[in-house]
Order: sequence, then structure tokens, then C-alpha cells
Amino acid sequence: MKTCTRRTFLISSATAAAAASAIHLPAGLFSAQVGPALPLPSYLKGYKRLYRGDPRGAARQWFRDARFGLFLHYGLYSLESRHEWLQFREKIPVAQYARLKDRFTAEKFDAGAITDLALAARMRYVNITTRHHDSFCLFATKQTDFNSVNSPARRDLIGELAEACQKKGLGLCLYYSHGRDWRHPHAPNNDRWGGSARPGYAPPEPSYATGAEHDLRKYVDFMTAQITELLTNYGPIAAIWLDGIGTPLSDKTKTPCPQPPRQPGNAPEFRCQELYDLIHRLQPQVLVSYKQGLLGSEDFFAPEHKAVAFGGDKPMEICSTLQEGSWGYHEQKRHVTTDEAWAKLAAARAARANLLLNTGPLPDGSIPPQHARVLRAIGERIRRSGFPSDTKAL
Repeated sequence: MKTCTRRTFLISSATAAAAASAIHLPAGLFSAQVGPALPLPSYLKGYKRLYRGDPRGAARQWFRDARFGLFLHYGLYSLESRHEWLQFREKIPVAQYARLKDRFTAEKFDAGAITDLALAARMRYVNITTRHHDSFCLFATKQTDFNSVNSPARRDLIGELAEACQKKGLGLCLYYSHGRDWRHPHAPNNDRWGGSARPGYAPPEPSYATGAEHDLRKYVDFMTAQITELLTNYGPIAAIWLDGIGTPLSDKTKTPCPQPPRQPGNAPEFRCQELYDLIHRLQPQVLVSYKQGLLGSEDFFAPEHKAVAFGGDKPMEICSTLQEGSWGYHEQKRHVTTDEAWAKLAAARAARANLLLNTGPLPDGSIPPQHARVLRAIGERIRRSGFPSDTKAL
């Protein structure tokens, strides 16, 4: 089969045009239709027959079989090496935080080395923060100039990683901060969605829209436009992995919905089900997750650190990290040992879940040497004796 790259694997022009034209027209925002059958993504090579009749069914089976993936938290916060919630915790004003973009070079971010490391660890997919809560984007987007292409790096890091994953048969999953945004003027604010939606600035952040001027629809349209870009410009995507679930839940309930409710939608103004439907129309094999489940209609659940009991038989992925207490690189946090990382994998397998194991790249974009050693050691153990069994894990 001819290899599909980011440039050759494009959604049909009719689909892309419909989605693009809908971005600024809320009434018809989710009207895009699927074009001709898409080429088989390289990560689904072993699922060709199932894919032809049921792309998402093939992807779900692949995901169950994958068992192990690499998570990457990288962004402006990495430059300061003290937690991905840096802006929130230290209440750094929006304009001041934005100056970090002028130092973002990503000079040692190497998509080839990252994917080689994932393969060495016997991982089947890679997940990366396309845009974290600070709203800085690692991809070429027309929706904001707050991105890596418009920084000294002058690089589309998501594009580079997409090409490397497609070449090597790895699934590419895209983390996207949905519920939280600390920059967009119309993102959820603290007046309605609680104190965790925005940093607690005093005096108030002047760039934020408030009161009658605040319009969440503008933020929802912004996110939909960006996710459309991610699904039309970067070839086959394995999953859209949404984060920030506490914000849409906080308006009505703190309890996620592991089963589809009769009337889908906590905080319905976020239009999550419509977003899920759009994602599946743009690329029918793409799986959708929103952490432990917002609506119940997600394709898989992704709780942090430990298994959670859910109804039904949907796949589960446990996400955890190689540095205690931080997902972005933190120079003062303890690194997890190989035995501890192996125990995380064993616990996930005992729960019949995947493990998505995170590393926070250093400020220059390279993988911390301690993390690379652990991942290679895990891969060697798997090669010698296979994945930890349920019996061993218990």
C-alpha cells in the first residue's frame, strides 16, 4: 500500500470546505458531511478488513489491543520547569505570560527520536498537548497567533509528529484543552464556572470579557475551528483527547456520566455531543475521550492514575506520569523509577486498561534522560517476558 503522509492524506475537499465554511456560522456549524472512504491509516494496518466496514469499530479494537502509549506535555510552561499549571498557580497576568512565547525555540524537539523511543518502549501510540490550558498551540492555526509557528521556533510540532507517527505505524492522539482556557477572552470565567476556571487575578484580568459582554459561544466556535484544523491538516488521527472536564461539569453536577443520559449534555452550551459528531464525520475512525466521561457517549474513558469503575464495556486508558506531581517538566519533582513505572503498567493491565505514560520534555523539547532510560528499560522487559499479566499485577 502506498504510504500516506500528512500532505497526501487529506479529508475530501467537500468535507473540508463544508467544515471551514461552517466555522464562523454557528447555526450550521456541524453540517459537514463525510466524503469518499479514507485511506487506511498506517496504525490500523492489521485491521484492514474491519476498517472497511466499520472504521470506528476497527479503531476501538486497535485501542484495546494497543495497551501502552506515550503522553507528552510540552508548551510555554516547560520553559520555566515548574509545572504545567504555572500561569494559574502563580497568577501570572496574561500579557506577562505571553512573553514566554518569545523564548520558545523547541530546538531539540525531535519527532523522529520521540517516535523511536515510543517504539523502543513497545508503545503503540503517542498523545501530545496540541494546546494546554494556557492556550498556546503547538500547531499551525488560523484562529490565533499564539502558536509555535509564530514563535522563534517557527515550527509546526504537531505536523512533524504526525508525519513521524504515520511513517512508523504509530497512532497519533491529540490532547486538546476544552473546558479550561486562561487566555481566550470568552472562555469560561470564575463568575459562573467556579474558581478553577481562570486564575484568581486581583485586580481582575483586563483582557477577559465579563458580565453581559462574555459570550461562551465565541469560545466554543474557536475550539471547533481548531479541532477542525487538527482533523483536516494532519492526516489520520487516532483520538481527540479532551481535557478540562471540571469546568463543564461544575455548572450542574460534579458527577460524570458513565452512561449516555437521555438528554445528553452537562452545561449544554458547550455543545459537546455536536462536537463529537463533527469529529466522527471529519474522520470516522477517530476515537473521542473526555477524561472519565462527560456525556457517556465518549469512545473510551481516561481517568488519571488509577482505574475507575464504569458501566458498560467501553475501553479504558489510565494516564499517569513519570514525574511525581507534575505532567509538564518540573526541575524539583522526583522522577519515577523503572520498577514504579512497571507497577503502573501492571496495574493498568490488571484493570484491563491501557497505560498512557507521560513525560514532560525539557525546555528545549528533548526528552529528560531519566525518562528515556525508564522507557527503554520497560521496553526491554516487555521484549523479554511480555506485558505484565493480571496474575503478576495482583
